[in-house]
Amino acid sequence: MTEQEITAVHQTKPEDRLHFSQLAAYGAGGIIPIALFNIAGILVGLMGNISLGLSAFWLGVILIIPRLWDALSDPIIGHLSDNTRTRWGRRRPYLLIGGIMVAVFFVVMWWIPKGDRVRVWFPTETGFQAFQLVYILFSLLLFFTAVNIFEIPHGALGMEMTTDYHERTRLFSAKSFVGNLFAMSTPWLFALANMGRFKGAGNEADGMRYVSIMIAALLIPLSFWWSFKLREPGFVKAAKHEKTLFWKDMKRAASNRNFARLTLTVFSLAMGFNFVQLLGSYIPIFYVFGGDKVAGAYLLGINGTIWAITGLLAVFPLNWLSPELGKRNTLAVSILLMCLAQLSKIICYNPRFPYLIIIPTVLLSAGMLFFFTLGSSMVGDICDEDELKTGYRAEGSYYSIFWWLIKMGTAFASFIAGALIVLTAFDEIQVTKVDSIQGIIRGIRGEIQSWGGAQAFTGTNTELLGKTKTQVAKALDEAKKYVGYLEMESAKKPKPSEPSATEYQSRKRDRLRDALATMKSTAGGLEQLQLRLASLGPQAQDYLVKATVAEAIPLTLQTKLEKARMNSFELMSHLKARSMEHKNSANHYQEIIQNITTVNNRIATLNAASSPAILDEELKTIAMDMVPLTKQAPYTLLMMRVVEIGLPVLLSIFSIFFLLRYSLTEKRSHEIKDLLKHRNEARSKEANDPTGTATV
Repeated sequence: MTEQEITAVHQTKPEDRLHFSQLAAYGAGGIIPIALFNIAGILVGLMGNISLGLSAFWLGVILIIPRLWDALSDPIIGHLSDNTRTRWGRRRPYLLIGGIMVAVFFVVMWWIPKGDRVRVWFPTETGFQAFQLVYILFSLLLFFTAVNIFEIPHGALGMEMTTDYHERTRLFSAKSFVGNLFAMSTPWLFALANMGRFKGAGNEADGMRYVSIMIAALLIPLSFWWSFKLREPGFVKAAKHEKTLFWKDMKRAASNRNFARLTLTVFSLAMGFNFVQLLGSYIPIFYVFGGDKVAGAYLLGINGTIWAITGLLAVFPLNWLSPELGKRNTLAVSILLMCLAQLSKIICYNPRFPYLIIIPTVLLSAGMLFFFTLGSSMVGDICDEDELKTGYRAEGSYYSIFWWLIKMGTAFASFIAGALIVLTAFDEIQVTKVDSIQGIIRGIRGEIQSWGGAQAFTGTNTELLGKTKTQVAKALDEAKKYVGYLEMESAKKPKPSEPSATEYQSRKRDRLRDALATMKSTAGGLEQLQLRLASLGPQAQDYLVKATVAEAIPLTLQTKLEKARMNSFELMSHLKARSMEHKNSANHYQEIIQNITTVNNRIATLNAASSPAILDEELKTIAMDMVPLTKQAPYTLLMMRVVEIGLPVLLSIFSIFFLLRYSLTEKRSHEIKDLLKHRNEARSKEANDPTGTATV
């Protein structure tokens, strides 16, 4: 009998179909594992590297540690969920607690300590970066643990909400549908974080702090909704089961051959295609747009929206194709779609036609939607098979092991990709130094706007004096902190580890000495100005008030100008050192050094005493000149593309091999369902027959 004939015989019965309200409530839970889970895996690594300047290698290590923690926490959570007995069921309490915890720790994850006030705690830049890496590690551990507390019981609940072969696929399709619906907005988070209203004078890492609060405000009410709306039809049966030992559940799941083949299929594919998610964020920014993060973020946003829309629409052909071909064959189709997507990138990664990237996105999104939706549904079929053999249902244990292996694939991909980014000679220091200068320039322009630009001297004496006192107080605080930072840097002993280090340290000492002298003079001038302002009142003569404002404006801008000069010096020194280290990219670094020399000269000639309008125009020109400075070497970009395209295709071959050995067909699944139904009916008759004459 063919799959089509089997489907015709085994149509879903009306009593087995789930109501729309249950589909919607269950599907809403897809927001956490599909959208937020991926945000943490992609944006933390991306922003940590290009926004904070942290090592891609160590970020890769950090991203794998929570997955190793999952090796312990996932099975334990699944086992606890299987053995929980409360008046609200064994799954729903975890949905509420886990959902709220995810919202809280999603915010905590983005508030990475930074700034001069934090830096003074650490004597070296290496120590400060180590502190940031440790913070990211612990916040990720908390976040992913919260995700597990929600997702493992949620997935297990989906397996027991219906026993129908195709209705189970429909339920997990709803989860994929809503998760991808929410994912339509998540790629724009990077673009939102780049908006001035969120990042202010900082970068996208600062903007993400406030974007995360908006996400949490949405997630907490949803946690209450799906927790109280969903029902657990399988709890009536499960409540009668005795609680089992942890190792007994793990051994039973591990010994199931079909489960082993399915999880190996998923592990191989997840490990390969998570290269797409990590390196796929670098390539649009640094290859397609030559390092322009704003333009790259915009393309990533559009591309992510196309991804999510495709994921939404792919649910419908999936629910048609799976009954026609069977789950295993449809899973094979999904792998072929993903391989085709990777190969198409050879042509579609094109700086001249950047939007060609949409083609592999459509293919890859449809393939992944098919793959992961069917995978979860097939685990439910395996649980039916296990119940027939053992008389016990352990959806939590099976689902936890299944998703742990997916996470391990993700983690290994992140670790390997992080190491490969280092091997490709990606220069994150170059990117973050440029970011720092751009942030300072935005800060100076913001200060000019806060003074009122060309209208800085308009207003009553009371208004002018009030604004001046506020600006001077802020500038004095900033100047004192920067003096402390410069003194700390000046006191550091040089560590010459290469021939050019001595020359660099000598130039750096000279630059620090000049900057420190300028900043001490600026701080002294601000202190004197603050004293004079305290003696001025609203009755002061107009010329005296305006003269005071004219004196205050350049003093309040001087600290940021000095920071820009110091950062520009550091960037120039770094690029010269890189050009000596990487002889094969000499032409690239020569071009970048010429660009930064032009920027350096323009920053050096900036005069805080210029009129605010003229100064703002000069800063605007410098900001435009800095966009190409994050451009990476051609060798780096080539190696990134080779890795991102080739490794997923290679690992897909292994995935197909394991899938072909999977033997739980649709025909066998329907036989199992009928056998379970007859056995349960017989046991029910035995329990209700006081004479003991019922037979099996």
